[in-house]
Parts: sequence; structure tokens; C-alpha cells
Amino acid sequence: MSNNMNNINQLMKQAQQMQAKLMEAQNKMNELEITGTSGGGMVTVVISGKVEIKKLTIDPKLLHPDEAEIVSDLIVAAFNDAKSKLETKMSEQMGSFLPPGMKMP
Repeated sequence: MSNNMNNINQLMKQAQQMQAKLMEAQNKMNELEITGTSGGGMVTVVISGKVEIKKLTIDPKLLHPDEAEIVSDLIVAAFNDAKSKLETKMSEQMGSFLPPGMKMP
């Protein structure tokens, strides 16, 4: 019986360590800043690991009233570029905690 109790205690300890590592990884991901671009760099969006826009830069050449729709499309494209990069980074980071062969959904 004592051996089984030691095994259970060891498993609980490992689970707690894994949880602490996951929380640390999540905190690091939340602190990330990822840059997405579109229009050959004319629009740049910086997002946090929480997928919040931190910074938006628009090349002044795009700020012509006739270009408003294009600018909107470029902002969306830059944001989506940054979000895609963030998701890749998060998948890589969290994948290191999964058993071999198991993938993130």
C-alpha cells in the first residue's frame, strides 16, 4: 500500500509541476508582441499575446480619402498576419508540453 501511495504522490507532484510550467508559458505568451504587415509594409499592426492591438502604423501615402477602403483592407490583412504568427508561436510553445505525437487542436 505504501508503494501505491508514493506513486500517487509522485503523480500529483508531477501534475503540479506541469501546471506551473503551463502557467509560466501562458504568461510568457501573453507578454509577447507580434508584428503583422500588409501592403509591402505600408500597414503594420503589433498585437499582444492576448490578441489585442498594441500599435497600428499606416504609411501617410495611404491617407488619401479615395484610398479609405484599401487602407481598411490592409489593416485587416496586417492584423490577420500578426494573429496567424501568434497562433503559430503559441502552438510551438504549447506543443512542447504535449506528449510526442500529440498535436494541439
